[in-house]
Amino acid sequence: MAHKYPNVLIHLVFSTKERKGLIADELLPRLWKYFAGIGRNHGIPVLAAGGISNHSHLLIALPSDMTPAKAVQVLKANSSRWIREHGIAFAWQEGYGAFSVSSSNKAAVVDYIEHQTEHHRRRSYDVEFEAMIRKSGMRFDAEDAFG
Repeated sequence: MAHKYPNVLIHLVFSTKERKGLIADELLPRLWKYFAGIGRNHGIPVLAAGGISNHSHLLIALPSDMTPAKAVQVLKANSSRWIREHGIAFAWQEGYGAFSVSSSNKAAVVDYIEHQTEHHRRRSYDVEFEAMIRKSGMRFDAEDAFG
């Protein structure tokens, strides 16, 4: 078969350095659009972007020739540069979460990502991230996750 038909959906989650609320609320909608632009420029379709001042969620379609780590590196490096251009002393935390998403669950994940503000009125990032790791069946270690 000569053609490639990848459908690898990945829900990426990463926080600001020390999970500090560094991203101003008025900048967030522009950041989500900027992530989409980064994705277009690097062949990483960004299907949804959202989050709050201390972390971001992205749903991407992982290209067949790219690892999740490379996609995260491209998205974080370019977005942090853009945020710093807005006068913010900014850095992303070193790690990330990458969770596979089935096509049948895509709409639910997009909705979840797009409604992060409402979601975080009830639950902190730390609690949310731990729940995502545990739900995916991975071992959770707070020291490793949050250092």
